[in-house]
Formats: sequence, structure tokens, C-alpha cells
Amino acid sequence: MATGEIARGRIAGEIARLVALCAFPPAGSEVFLAVSGGADSLALLVLAVASGCRAVACHVDHGLRPGSAAEAEVVKAAADRFGAGYAALRVTLEPGPNLEARARSARYAVLPAGVATGHTADDQAETVILNLLRGAGPDGLAGMRRGPSHPILGLRRSETRSLCDGLRLVPVEDPSNADTSYLRNRVRHEVLPLLCQAAGRDLVPVLARQAQHFADESDFLEDLARRVDPRDARSLAGAPRVLARRAVRQWLRGVDEEGHPPDSATVERVLDVATLGSLACEVGGGRRVRRSAGRLRIEGTSGPTLRQK
Repeated sequence: MATGEIARGRIAGEIARLVALCAFPPAGSEVFLAVSGGADSLALLVLAVASGCRAVACHVDHGLRPGSAAEAEVVKAAADRFGAGYAALRVTLEPGPNLEARARSARYAVLPAGVATGHTADDQAETVILNLLRGAGPDGLAGMRRGPSHPILGLRRSETRSLCDGLRLVPVEDPSNADTSYLRNRVRHEVLPLLCQAAGRDLVPVLARQAQHFADESDFLEDLARRVDPRDARSLAGAPRVLARRAVRQWLRGVDEEGHPPDSATVERVLDVATLGSLACEVGGGRRVRRSAGRLRIEGTSGPTLRQK
């Protein structure tokens, strides 16, 4: 079963409808897909092929539970069935705290750059709530961005499950997804349903729409912030605070080895230096920002990422 079956089957109309809601690159493009074997990622694989992309399903075996090799076979079988490529990847994780975060980092370390994931609108709603709980600003409340890296963000989890059912695909069920000791799972199984009940409606489309509004506004403000020179103390001090914060965040993110943005407290310390509240401040990673002759400079750990303009 390959693209021909997708086009001819009784579910062809539904697949065409779903593809129209996706954000895959143009037909003929090679796309690497993170496919765990769950319903969302299997739907991602089917829809990528249906969109005309040259899809490669990448499965990462974390080796965390018995039967992980069988999950890889599920992904390979689906890739073969729909005419996609397949890549088997493996990572090794040591027992300990923050397993979910460490597994995610290890997974992305071996996956190709720009890999597409099967996150849906339901995942987006959960992400918005999680980021709100963590005290995120507008960028965090924008959640994930719809595009080639998140091509099925406009779909619901119920739609990916229905697609698998229609194609008689049997997804892998990860038992850890039911473990509410993980905050995301608790939001998924308890918090979000309770909020929907309290509101008397399905909040997933509402939260996804709000995330898009935040994304649009964040993009606009990011563009304006690029016109502020964060190394010029006078320019930074005279800019509207919302743009000054973003200019500093852009600057410090650019010198972080992993591209992580600074936290709010760090940004405020830098702005304090710009407005003569202090001469210098720590910005993490063994670095300091110091003001001299009206210019802000980063001192500390040297390397190519610290080139001053």
C-alpha cells in the first residue's frame, strides 16, 4: 500500500481534507519526520506522503522499556507501506531525574535538523497552559509555530486517531503518556478537561487561536526590536521598555552556545546597566555585561559566539 492506495481508498477524501489543513513544504521536497509509532506521528507520515513530499520516517529508540524494538518495527512497516524512507536511531539514557526532558534533548540531538513532528492543536493548547504555569511571556504563550517543523499543528488529536483507524493502522500506545506525575500529562488528562468543563466548551481551538495571535504580535515586536542596538546604552535606555527587553533578549540569545534566551531577571539586569543603575551584571555562562563609554559589552567566556559588532 503506497500513495496509490491513499488516493484510491474510501478515506481519500478525508486525507485530502486533512492535507489542506497542514503546512508541509512543496511537493517533491524531502522531509524528515519524527515518528514514534503513536497515532499523531503515524498520521504525520501518511499526510506527508499524501502531500507529495519525499518522506523519511525517523524512529528514535530510547531503550527505556521492553518492547521498544517492536515499536521500531511498527514505524518501519508503516514507512514501507506508504512508500517512505526509514531511519532507525538510538540513544542511551541513564536513570535519574528529569527523564522526560533528558529524553527529549537526546532525541533531538540525533534527529536531523528541522525534523517535522506530529504535534497537534491539542498539544498546542497544552503547551500554552504549561508555558503560562511557568510564567512565560508572549513568546512562550505563542506556543509552537505552524510550519514545516510542525506541519499538522492545525489538526486535532481525534483526527489523527480517526485517520489511523480508517487506514487500519494500529498505533503504539506509550504507557508513560498516562503517567500524571509528568506535568504535561496532568495538564492533558486533568487540567485541560476541567477548564473545558468550567468554560462549558472545547478550549483547544480557543487556546490555539490565542497562541497564533501571540505569535503574530511577537513577530511584529521582534522586527521592531531589531532596530534597537542593544550595545548602545543610550539607544537601549531610550527605547520603549517592551522593545528594549526584546533587543537584549535577541542579543544574549545570539551569544548563547545553544541559542537559549535569557530569563527575565537577566534581561532586567542588563537594562539596569544601560540606564546607569549599575556598572555591570552577570548574564550566565560565566559572562558579564559591562558598560563603558556608553557601550555595552559582553565579557567572560571567549569564543566565536561572542564576537562583538
